[in-house]
Amino acid sequence: MFTSVLMIEKALTSADVEFVTTLHGEEEVAFRVLLQPRGEQADRLLRAIDDVALGELDEAVREGETPEGQEALSVGQRALEVSLTALRASGSPAEGRLIEDHPLDALKSLVEEADADEVIVLTDPHYVEEFFHRDWASRARHKVGVPVLKLFSHSKA
Repeated sequence: MFTSVLMIEKALTSADVEFVTTLHGEEEVAFRVLLQPRGEQADRLLRAIDDVALGELDEAVREGETPEGQEALSVGQRALEVSLTALRASGSPAEGRLIEDHPLDALKSLVEEADADEVIVLTDPHYVEEFFHRDWASRARHKVGVPVLKLFSHSKA
């Protein structure tokens, strides 16, 4: 069985589930999911810049309404549960957890613990972080020791 560590920032949509579960054709894939709830104030600025870059000015203005910190944890837990349920319903074994601090350290540990074959980072575009190679996928490629695939989710957070 192929093992993929799936790093996400929000609940998977049905299109996301279909996308990741069919990447390897007929081969059975087990998923280990890491979900990091939204970060703190600095992340809010980067998200607003991304929204402006995408021409989504209304979204940039609403960044202040997005749950942060402790409030984001409960939202994150629900998103994780929805994602795990959807992956299991598609026939893939799946387990997961929230990560709060040091996401790349948690990712590296999980890759080693699960003896994972790959990492899939599934997020919305983050143009500022990507430009400076500070996004999860770019940073993970130098840390985890397995192939890292970067995919964009099928709906905006």
